[in-house]
Amino acid sequence: MYSRDAGLFVFCRRRAKREVICVGTSLRYSAIVLLGARYLPEDAQRAIFGGHTASEFGARLLARAPNVTSLGDAALLVWAGAELGAEGFDLALTHFYALLAQAPEGPTVEIAWALAAALAAHRRCLSRRAAQVLAERLLQCLAAPTGLFPHWTNPIRAPWYRRHAACFADQVYAIQALARFHATFGCQAALDAAAACALRLVALQGSGGQWWWQYDWRTGSVLEEYPVYTVHQDAMAPMALFDLLEAGGPDLTFPIGRGLLWLLRPPEVNEELIADDLTLIWRSVRRPDPWKSVRRLRALTTALRSGVRFGALDRVFPPRRVDHEDRPYHLGWILYAWLPPQLWPHTQRPSG
Repeated sequence: MYSRDAGLFVFCRRRAKREVICVGTSLRYSAIVLLGARYLPEDAQRAIFGGHTASEFGARLLARAPNVTSLGDAALLVWAGAELGAEGFDLALTHFYALLAQAPEGPTVEIAWALAAALAAHRRCLSRRAAQVLAERLLQCLAAPTGLFPHWTNPIRAPWYRRHAACFADQVYAIQALARFHATFGCQAALDAAAACALRLVALQGSGGQWWWQYDWRTGSVLEEYPVYTVHQDAMAPMALFDLLEAGGPDLTFPIGRGLLWLLRPPEVNEELIADDLTLIWRSVRRPDPWKSVRRLRALTTALRSGVRFGALDRVFPPRRVDHEDRPYHLGWILYAWLPPQLWPHTQRPSG
């Protein structure tokens, strides 16, 4: 998935008729790959990064920081640069703080990434103010009775018919960032919020181990189940829940295992999701609904009246399709979730 011409990873590899093609490039996905692949041996790093080590690739990536306009992208660059100690980190950090000052309220995922970046930077430059502000922002937007986070830290910024809808990513990145904030500064409120959100997700987990896609953060219920994304099953959920456990939160390794079993035996389809011959993991199991009409209709109706389901939609749009695409951030988060040695301080790492 690495494009030597662009010096970046592609946006995705996608099946197109009889071949698998690469599409686009992504700075964001490149930073996530960097976070995970830095744990690999040097020869494996060079194979992934076009002959460069992770630190060398990181320096090349951080040199792009002044041109980044997305807070999320800037946060991922700083996060990766801080963990690697890559050349150019200070310039990327200055630009990140400038973007942060312009975005007092943003998408929950980006604020969570920014908190993770600020915590990683804290270990290098001992600045805690930004981390405290970002953690407070996440804690203030948490729906305390339900334990779930909205899609925006200030939900009023979303359209009225989507204001109550949040996705799985909003939850897991907030769990991870707040767990790390507690581990760094001993904030019990952050750990309690992360634990409450994680336990709510576990309570809502599907019978086959599915981590569902869309939630109503007001009621703490599932808004729309599909697609079920494979990256949620084998990377994002384990990554966040391991961080929560390490910070002193509940041990949720059993739900992690259930999520992995779904990946191996998804009850919705008869197709393998792990394509060993192509070294890919297909992106999701989804409905035959390219316009996302089920999600939109359920968001609209539940905005007007909580709990409305229209069960006929499940029969009209059964989740029987596999999305034949894989994105490099998926594989990067797998490495980041499972390779860090601190996950296995008292036992030998799992093999295979």
